[in-house]
Amino acid sequence: MSLQEVSPEQLAELFHHYHQALASDFDCEGSPNSEAWDRVPQPEKKRLVDAARLALLELSAADTERNNSRRFFATPGEAEWGC
Repeated sequence: MSLQEVSPEQLAELFHHYHQALASDFDCEGSPNSEAWDRVPQPEKKRLVDAARLALLELSAADTERNNSRRFFATPGEAEWGC
């Protein structure tokens, strides 16, 4: 699955899930956010989705930049040698 196939909503929900799953490992059992995704208040859910959207944009930009930096180099084994 590529970054373009991940929606901000999916990422936010998945992040919330793992955040809750790991809470007990860090003595956070009584945290106020220990609720199921469908019970998260709408303003908090919107904030998480917006954060996920920004993270995906940043990752996508970094991936594009990395691909652009390679465009001037030949694929290994395809370089032409000579003067």
